[in-house]
Amino acid sequence: MTDGTLGIGIVGAGDIVRSRHMPNLDKVPGISVVAVANRRRSTAEAFASEFSVPTVFDDWLEVVQHPDVDVVWIGTTPHLHAPISIAALEAGKHVFCQARMARNLSEARAMRTAATAHPHLVAAVCPPGQGVHGDRTMRRLLGVDRFIGTLRQARMTSFTGVAVENDDLHWRQDFDISGHNVMNVGIMVEVLQRWLGPERTVQAMTHVHIKERRDPQTQTFLPVRVPDSFTAIGELASGADYVYQWSGLAHHEAASELWLYGDQGTLVYDLDTDTIAGAKLDADQLTPIQIPDDEMYQPNVEADFIAAVRAGSHDTGLAPNFDRAYQYMEFLEAAARSARDGCRIGLPID
Repeated sequence: MTDGTLGIGIVGAGDIVRSRHMPNLDKVPGISVVAVANRRRSTAEAFASEFSVPTVFDDWLEVVQHPDVDVVWIGTTPHLHAPISIAALEAGKHVFCQARMARNLSEARAMRTAATAHPHLVAAVCPPGQGVHGDRTMRRLLGVDRFIGTLRQARMTSFTGVAVENDDLHWRQDFDISGHNVMNVGIMVEVLQRWLGPERTVQAMTHVHIKERRDPQTQTFLPVRVPDSFTAIGELASGADYVYQWSGLAHHEAASELWLYGDQGTLVYDLDTDTIAGAKLDADQLTPIQIPDDEMYQPNVEADFIAAVRAGSHDTGLAPNFDRAYQYMEFLEAAARSARDGCRIGLPID
């Protein structure tokens, strides 16, 4: 837009955009949501009515090409992230993309290439909700404080019941839509990479335990290709070894935790409650570690992204830019190849 206001164009007006992004965008001064497109026009019109969006389009490309749109806000499923992001960047628009950068490394590479070709534009991926409040404290404990000394081993478990909640085929279990994104593996790895650095190797084992699911539209059962169990072991670039495990099959006592063992102590991050505990080697047991008020991060991803756009900066806070997001897509690709071929894969792939 020409009056100093940033025009936002929404592509994909689902629950996350409605319940999370729009209320937060409403608090950011100097922006205006000017257009929306969704899979069905009726839902786009309902969204426009709810949030006073003046223009509804049938085709996402019309949002990208709208002259008043400065930022394309993508809330679609992963199979559309690459084409929309690339078209938006080529049209001179900034891009905020919903979590799960792309379906595979090839698509992610094309997105990163498009962003690199337009360095004056800001492109970022929505971060996961896990590890948000304690992010600054964890980075301090592992960095300048060296609370555990040299990291020797990392163990992360993320056990949920997402795969056993019902028999329906969710888009996250549809390989054509989700690709190599298994549960929240990729976006959770982004958090781990932020705290622990990149991986040097990965060897993965995956399994599809629930082999058929019901298509909610046709009521027919379809084969499932996206795993509901995922285990990865390997070595970090720092030299520490890691064991990461995800399961959607946990009926009871589901929990998500990160345990870090160093030569001087232990840290534990509860990914469900955003709480931290730790102990030095001479301690008998773990004790809580408080997150100081000045380090407590209150999620404000939308404001951080808009601030980066206004500053012309690629520092988009917790939301990884396309370079950072590409790192976790490399992990997903390497893990998929490892599980398929039964071998260890070195990183980075490129």
